[in-house]
Amino acid sequence: MNRLKIISVVGARPQFIKAAAVCRALRQDHDELLVHSGQHYDYAMSDVFFEQLGIPKPDFNLAVGSGSHARQTGEMMPMLEELFTEQCPDLVLVYGDTNTTLAAGLAAAKISIPVAHVEAGLRSFNRRMPEEINRVVVDHLSELLLVPTRAGVANLQAEGITEGVHLVGDVMLDTARFFAENIDSTAALDNFELEREGYYFATVHRAGNSDSSVNLEGIVEAFTQLDKPVVWAIHPRTRKNLKEFGMLERVEAAENIKVIDPTSYIDTISLLGSSAALLTDSGGMQKEAYFFGVPCVTLREETEWVETVELGWNQLVGADPRRILSAVASISRPSLHPNVYGDGRAADAILDVIERAYAD
Repeated sequence: MNRLKIISVVGARPQFIKAAAVCRALRQDHDELLVHSGQHYDYAMSDVFFEQLGIPKPDFNLAVGSGSHARQTGEMMPMLEELFTEQCPDLVLVYGDTNTTLAAGLAAAKISIPVAHVEAGLRSFNRRMPEEINRVVVDHLSELLLVPTRAGVANLQAEGITEGVHLVGDVMLDTARFFAENIDSTAALDNFELEREGYYFATVHRAGNSDSSVNLEGIVEAFTQLDKPVVWAIHPRTRKNLKEFGMLERVEAAENIKVIDPTSYIDTISLLGSSAALLTDSGGMQKEAYFFGVPCVTLREETEWVETVELGWNQLVGADPRRILSAVASISRPSLHPNVYGDGRAADAILDVIERAYAD
């Protein structure tokens, strides 16, 4: 078996979590270079994840920072093209649906370097979401499509993509299981002065919510009326917009909202796993809630993770305060919790697919 040279490109929290498992698998027998785009760049959203998850220090950091979708993607592409041309990898590995994913996929494909897409096949069927555009484009230019769910495989088939499609399971489950077995959530609960299932955990970061004064107003209104405290880990962009819209003081003054900064991975899964429910617009955290058997209320009108809704663990409510309050009031923990995201060994399955495709 030939030793492969692989460049993995990451840039945001969910990608760090996925890369934690895949990096460990790849580096057993192959040479991996890790590129951090800098899309998430502050300590709470980036460095601490590398430290806690045991991800190797990035070999390259593009330091692209924040900005519009076009600016971020446009700045990354020439830097990635130059890097790929210099390094001549056998494969470029991309994750999920961010601007980093799109930039790396396009840059590699345009110079005929094969692309492997981890978390291929997901669809919200909402083309107004920038993430949907990113994932659709990258799927159609990838040679290896590493799919977490059967629904993802069906989505690709509906778009005429059948070659190079592999059902491997969800790599976020690999990382969640690894750390869940090795942490004690009581430390996080004590640190934030919380009781198990005595609060709701919340995150809001999607542009459709964080950039909309109407949506943020609806979410804030609902949070202030909930029957348990809301521990809200506020994303930097959301905090900035809450301030600009004149809502931040109201949020910070609310008796039942506990505002915290974005937390490390271990604190995040500790707070999530011990909560009465998750309130979020994050795709990855919907899955993490399911992994830990925590009901989820999704502050969007659609989800890529349709299994969580079909099985009763997730409710889609948008930003309407009445729907949010109604969903939280009707929360339950369904008796069925099937293993729809694999067996927690997706990274090994990904390694096997890559080796069979290129190493021989």
